[in-house]
Amino acid sequence: MGSKNKSVSSSEKSQGGKDKAKKDKKDHSDKKEVDVFINEEQANKIIKSSKAITIQDLARQANVKISTANAFLKKALAEGAVKKVGGFSGHYIYQPASQ
Repeated sequence: MGSKNKSVSSSEKSQGGKDKAKKDKKDHSDKKEVDVFINEEQANKIIKSSKAITIQDLARQANVKISTANAFLKKALAEGAVKKVGGFSGHYIYQPASQ
């Protein structure tokens, strides 16, 4: 069996198309900057001002990673600043302990 002749357009794509595709992907990396550390004053203010809060809500409002918000809420739960009122499988709902 002989080799199949490529068309002119497909041979041009195979030669120069790869570099363009890589450059285009790099240009679209507009990621949001998030912090690894949480400002405890700001987080406490967010918790106290809301009726109920989830890990995702705290992470979005405080502009931190979800793992950081989760660690903060676990610490606050251990200290008694918040109480767990619902949720399941890691998606818990918390309330300030004063309510």
